[in-house]
Amino acid sequence: MQENTPLITNDAVVLGILVAILALVFSTSASKRIFWTKFYRVVPSILLCYFIPAILNSFGLISGEFSNLYRVAADYLLPTSLVLLTLSIDFRAIMKLGPKALVMFLAGTLGIVLGGPLAVLIVSFFAPEVIGGAGPDEVWRGLATIAGSWIGGGANQAAMLEMFGASPELFSQMIAVDVLVANVWMAVLLYWAAKPKVIDKLFKADSSAIHELQDKVEKYRAGIMKIPTMVDTMKILGVGFALTGFAHLVADFMAPFIATNFPALGDYSLDKPFFYIIVVATTGGLVLSFTKARNLEGAGASRLGSVLLYVLVATIGMQMDLLAIFDNPTLFLVGLVWMSMHVIIMLVIAYLIKAPFFFVAVGSQANVGGAASAPIVASAFNPSLAPVGVLLAVLGYAVGTYGAYICGLLLQYVSTN
Repeated sequence: MQENTPLITNDAVVLGILVAILALVFSTSASKRIFWTKFYRVVPSILLCYFIPAILNSFGLISGEFSNLYRVAADYLLPTSLVLLTLSIDFRAIMKLGPKALVMFLAGTLGIVLGGPLAVLIVSFFAPEVIGGAGPDEVWRGLATIAGSWIGGGANQAAMLEMFGASPELFSQMIAVDVLVANVWMAVLLYWAAKPKVIDKLFKADSSAIHELQDKVEKYRAGIMKIPTMVDTMKILGVGFALTGFAHLVADFMAPFIATNFPALGDYSLDKPFFYIIVVATTGGLVLSFTKARNLEGAGASRLGSVLLYVLVATIGMQMDLLAIFDNPTLFLVGLVWMSMHVIIMLVIAYLIKAPFFFVAVGSQANVGGAASAPIVASAFNPSLAPVGVLLAVLGYAVGTYGAYICGLLLQYVSTN
């Protein structure tokens, strides 16, 4: 066995463990017993769905590195979930949320672009090795790949790796920093998503448009609610997975076509299959929300979509190694300071424009987590808000390469001057 091989390598067993964890969390969160009632007032259930698999991964019981479950969840369950969550959405109501959502997304991008160079400057005062290295091992080259991941996702990270040429050894260290720091921040967002009114009150933010959207969707669902039959459930899954299959079909054609005939569009991540999978699935769900397919919500379309999304949450948690921070603490310190700069800039701008915390959380995750986690954070506020996260995450693909490239140049400047 390899040194880092986990105790359990069979994905069927791992999936069983993850789903059992989800069942345990949700059953205890619904319990009326005093202990569980008090416990879940402090710890949001979605945080446990994400954190317990992280603990199992950290202690070598299971491993995201040795498992294909995350890839399956991201490629198949995520787009299906997005279809089902967007079936009942009121697209016009989303548009009425106003420009603050876009402003906070761009504030998040600005926080990543400026936060990286500032973090390097701050940490280099007492740990000068963060500006060390030679050739492909120069630390700034690796940090530039984190910028790509935190503004758009994996496709932009790969672009920055090719563009700035970090060595494989350095890149592997940066992956650990990227995953741990980003997931710690996501955990913080999931915690505060359960009580956004505290921050909204502090910022004097008007969240009425968000609540109106929630109420409108919930009233619509209540009006068409019924006990689902086998036929209803098969229709829901048929629509969701059929659109996911169609999204993959489009991606299989478009990604190589763009890469071959319009390679310059790779700067916009238009040569990456995942981009088309997410866009087509989301668009398909939104189109169906204008048809009679919207009535599938009465039989629990969004509920099934949420189930698939929570499986993704568990597989994301399985990627996180809580003990990795001890491997190279200086780099993790840079990552934590960097993320802190991102958060501070977002909170300052949110305070100035009186933006609801929902826009802060989703705007941040649309940058840092992309399409895989932005809808998770949005649905932690309310499942009806998941499409807002998707729409902003898609925007991240468009600006990610530009923002990460500028950040990479700034990282190079502060590291070599």
